[in-house]
Amino acid sequence: MNARALVLARIGEALTDVPDDETPDSAPVPRAYSTVAPEVPDPVALFVARVADYGATVILTTEDRARQTIATTLSERGIAALVVPEGFPADLLPEATGIRLGDAPRLSVEALDAADGVLTTAAVGIAVTGTIVLDAGPGQGRRALTLLPDYHLCVLREEQIAGDVPAALARLDPTAPLTFISGPSATSDIELDRVEGVHGPRTLDVIVVAASPSYATEEAP
Repeated sequence: MNARALVLARIGEALTDVPDDETPDSAPVPRAYSTVAPEVPDPVALFVARVADYGATVILTTEDRARQTIATTLSERGIAALVVPEGFPADLLPEATGIRLGDAPRLSVEALDAADGVLTTAAVGIAVTGTIVLDAGPGQGRRALTLLPDYHLCVLREEQIAGDVPAALARLDPTAPLTFISGPSATSDIELDRVEGVHGPRTLDVIVVAASPSYATEEAP
């Protein structure tokens, strides 16, 4: 018996005592998930460290320096054709130094693939996992915008960083199209060889706009 047949046989055995008229809704499943997050003394520092562990670049700046930080980061990456979703804060947009692409009307797959990168905001950051979450809100756009271009620059404010997953989920709308991003796209599915850029951007930069000036000179490679 091969593995597939064995699995199906065990499933069949497990279902022998299930009444024919029983449906999935007949057996309620408890949803008492934990909603209490552990204390995280410094969510910003932990978030920076965890995001950097994934191979992304994290830059900490302050409100008065955020626009210049974005401009410098894009310039250093050589981004000439940049996708900017509707609703991105106008006061953070650097002066156009190349082609700025909006998504109204919607850009084609070919146009997104040809773009150098995308600049977005985010809904939430999760310190413990080093994850940024997008919910298609203002400045984030539809999911394709952050999957097809090869470079993603995400701007996140310090107060948007939650310590752990329960605290982050409490801030999100479960009916929204949520995208969880933990570092640049990468996979090791084939013979454990790491390949980047298969499911999304190969390069991810995250700019954290911190409330405290003490963060202004910190950077995680």
